[in-house]
Amino acid sequence: MIITFIGHSFVFSQREIKDIIMDELRNIISDTHHLTCYIGGRGDFDNICADVCRDLKKEFNSINVYYITPYLNLSEQKKIKEMQSAGLCDESIYPPIEKTPPKFAISKRNEWMISNSDLIIAYINHNYGGAYKSFTFAQRKKKKIINICDL
Repeated sequence: MIITFIGHSFVFSQREIKDIIMDELRNIISDTHHLTCYIGGRGDFDNICADVCRDLKKEFNSINVYYITPYLNLSEQKKIKEMQSAGLCDESIYPPIEKTPPKFAISKRNEWMISNSDLIIAYINHNYGGAYKSFTFAQRKKKKIINICDL
């Protein structure tokens, strides 16, 4: 199963949110026995999800974590190396968005992540911003979504 995480940059009650994500992923992996996670690496929610995935990899060796990069510039390559060194991702993927102007690269990357996922775990508590736009894209694609703000 492939999971993508989408959520707002700022997260309140980070410890509580981390625990909820941890429980959700434990339930999923107990059913599927293998998990691939796509992370975006931007903002609080992405960082929380990367931490949860890293912690769960200590319990389950059947989790693969991919950082999906929107850019191939030098600063992004440095970020990828830092994330791998910190154990936050196994590898990185650059989706086929090379013709996308940089201004739209994150949105196009998010659409690729959603389109290539089986499940979306979201943290959406207001109806504006890039995370909300990605959330509505996932809804239009009729993806299975768990919005932890609704739990």
